[in-house]
This record gives sequence, structure tokens and C-alpha cells, in this order.
Amino acid sequence: MTGKLLSIRGLTKAYPGVVANSDVSFDIEPGEVHALLGENGAGKSTLVKMIYGLVKPDSGHMVLQGREYTPAEPQAARAAGVAMVFQHFSLFDALNVAENVALGMANPPKTSELAAKITDVSEQYGLPLDPWKIVGDLSAGERQRVEIIRCLLQDPKLLIMDEPTSVLTPQEVEILFATLRKLKAEGTSILYISHKLEEIRALCDEATILRLGKKVGTCVPRDTSAAQMAELMVGSELHRPERAATVPGAVRLALRGLSVTSPGQFGTSLKDISLEVRAGEVLGLAGVAGNGQDELLAALAGEILAKPGMVVLDGAEIGAKGPGARRKMGLLTAPEERLGHAAAPNMSLTENALLTGAEREALMQNGFLKWGKAKSFAEAIIKRFDVRTPGPETAARALSGGNLQKFVIGREVMQRPDVLVVNQPTWGVDASAAAVIRQALLDLAVGGAAIVVISQDLDELMEVADNFAALNEGRLSEIRPAKGLSMEEIGLMMGGAHGLEVAHA
Repeated sequence: MTGKLLSIRGLTKAYPGVVANSDVSFDIEPGEVHALLGENGAGKSTLVKMIYGLVKPDSGHMVLQGREYTPAEPQAARAAGVAMVFQHFSLFDALNVAENVALGMANPPKTSELAAKITDVSEQYGLPLDPWKIVGDLSAGERQRVEIIRCLLQDPKLLIMDEPTSVLTPQEVEILFATLRKLKAEGTSILYISHKLEEIRALCDEATILRLGKKVGTCVPRDTSAAQMAELMVGSELHRPERAATVPGAVRLALRGLSVTSPGQFGTSLKDISLEVRAGEVLGLAGVAGNGQDELLAALAGEILAKPGMVVLDGAEIGAKGPGARRKMGLLTAPEERLGHAAAPNMSLTENALLTGAEREALMQNGFLKWGKAKSFAEAIIKRFDVRTPGPETAARALSGGNLQKFVIGREVMQRPDVLVVNQPTWGVDASAAAVIRQALLDLAVGGAAIVVISQDLDELMEVADNFAALNEGRLSEIRPAKGLSMEEIGLMMGGAHGLEVAHA
């Protein structure tokens, strides 16, 4: 093990009914960018939690820089030189950048001294950040910089990054990659988790592949195609979504100058949004997180009501109707936040199927719930979308993020909507599951539904969308055909450039 930064040998962790990791072994070299790949439920999260001290392994051991490494908590991991940037940020909106960074430090210096350190590190690594700015006013990309700089102030030997580019524009991804390459050149090792396989190929030196909790192989990403890596992850050939040719039909969903105020203090109000989506059409909407995506979905779902004439479904004005009435009319939605918004954490999958499917799946009669039928509906979702769970009685919070995502999207798809609006439909799911979800959306469109896909995954939008637009600060760009758009044009649209500025990019 001499010369290795971190050596992992035989790590095993079991929970009731499932072995999350089974005898996992691999090494991370100094100055190496090492990818950790696997399907949802493959054991990636449990493994990095053991490395970071959040979970104690049942057996196996780790050696960090030649010494036995057994972190009992994250503070011990950080003290040993291991830092982690989580997929979901842990920041307080009402505090400024420096105050948020201080909260993660055992003995923070004076705020003025810390602000100076933040400025120095941000300039050194090409991550511009104002230490005095309120976090609630930052873009998603800037929030990620706060998390990264908080880690860099610890001078880590190993930096763990979980899905770091899911909230970034293409231009911000390039900035992040430049930062990571600088860290690598300085000798910092990076353990990188992502479902974006082309990013893995561009950035990583080696990849360890997990499947069902076990290590099943390694590869050199730059010498391995994205399709080959996906097949190593799932253990079978990966099928890309296919779509039959369709001719767009009548307008099913129309927004006419939709303007609504965000209910959240740090939300983004919608400003004069107009669009039309026809039967058989998939409209892709891009945007960095926090530019009005949540508010748009809420306005379409009926969680935020609109003035008369602003929201029209199949020719009928629905701006004043709530979620139940809209679902009954055929407008279904799936929000980004799956645990708490799309699903009730402590309720079973059967109960969660009932929450949105009661009306359209006839799961109630004369005020009584039809539990047998609700259970059958949940079981059908689990089977069709390959939701890895012991059964429909399992609580939503017990599922991995990717498996809950498959259940939430499947629940809406299987209710045969006339219009379906989804925000981040494949957030945190593996390549195989993403292909299944995208295929289901395309099949709905072929059947005559109008689909709106709000996503930060540009590859996803280019794969499924007929037409494309971007949200920026609550405004919608010009809607353009998706085919032929370059990443530079898309990045400019997401950044707020419109019209001629984009056309001549």
C-alpha cells in the first residue's frame, strides 16, 4: 500500500434486508481524479459515507497516507484531510458567505480574517466569490463555490465530490473542471461521483465500478466509451431511447404572459412567460437552479394561482384552479424535490401512489379508500420502472434517491396524462434508469400528450426535446428548435442572453 493516498480493503456494510457494500477494495493515488460509478442502489453513497465518517463499516479497513484510518465522524475525517462536497448544499440562505463557511469550522477566525481567506482562495482557484454576499441571493453555481471553498480552506488531501455539475451551466462546468485540474496538479486527490459519463471521460484518470454493492471492475475512462462504462455499470447492453415520428397536433398547454410572485423570500418570480406546447411535442426548458423552475412548475400544478387568461389547458382557462382540479382535467406534474414535495417521506409507496392517483386511477369510492387497488397500482409502478424496494409497503424515505425518483415519475406517467410537466425527471438516476424514464416520456408524446421537461441536464434535453428554451431570472428565452443548437448557444440562453446575441454566438 506504499505510496497510495487511500487504500480501501474489504469494506462491507449491511442494513436490514440489503447489503449496501460487500467486500469493496480499491486504491486512490496522490493527485488522481478517481471516478466512482454505479447504478442507483449500487452502494456509492454508503461507500463515501464510510470514507467521510458518516457511516461505520461492519468489516474491512482503510489506510490513509500509510496510517490506519477509522473516522468516527465527519470532523475526524476533515482533521485527517478528507473533505466532501455533497450533491445537496447545506447552506443557510439568510447568512452571508463568510458566516456559512464559519459554521463548518471548529475554530473559525474573526469574520474579517475569514473573508480575506475566502477571497484569496477564490482568486487562487478561479472561483470568484464575494464573502459578504447573502447566500440566498447567490446562483446555484455560486452556492457550489461556497461549498468547495469551505472544503479548500481545510487544505484537503482527498476531496469527494457528489454529482458536482448537476446545477451548472456549460461555462460553469469548464470553470469547475479548471479548478479540479489545478487541485490535481497540486497533488490533491479527488473522488468523483457522477452519472454524466462524458464528464468522467474528460476529467478522470481511473474509474471503479460498483454493481449491487460489489466492485465489478475498473477502467481508464479516457480509453472507454460512455456506452461501455454504462454497460459495465448495469451488466447488460444499454438501450438508448427511441421515438417514433410524430406530427404536432393541437395546442394542449398555453401560457399567456404568465407572471406570478414567488412565495419564498429567496425565490424567483415569473415575469411575462408565454409558450405553447402541442399534442405530441416535448418542450425542453433549461436553466441553472434558482431561476424560476420551481415557481413555474408550481404555477402549472396549481400550487400558485394565476390571473385569468394566463394558463390555458386544451382551450380551457385553469389559472384559478387548484392541483386536484387540474389533475382531474389531465394536467399532471412531478416536482424536483422528490422527498417531501413529490412524496411524503413516512408514508408507504402504496399511500404515496394514492396521494396523486386517487382520482385518475379510481382509488376511492363514496369517500372510502380502495387499498387493494392502490396497492396494485403501486406494484405496477414498481414493476414497470424497476424500483428497487422490498415492496409497496416500504416507506418512501427508505428508498435510495434514484429509486424514489423512478417511482415518482412512474406514478405520473402511468396515469396517462394529457399534459405532463416534470422538473429534473432523471435527477440522480443511473444511465439505465434515465433511459427508461426518457423513453416513457417520449412514448407519452407519441400517444398525443404534451410534455414539458424542465432539466439542468442538457444532454437529456437534447435527447428528448423537439423545442428548447431557457429560464433566467424568471424570464423565458425565445423558444427554438432543439436540433442544431450548440452548447455555446444553450449556455448563453441559460445565462440570460437573448435574440441576436444568441443568434450570432
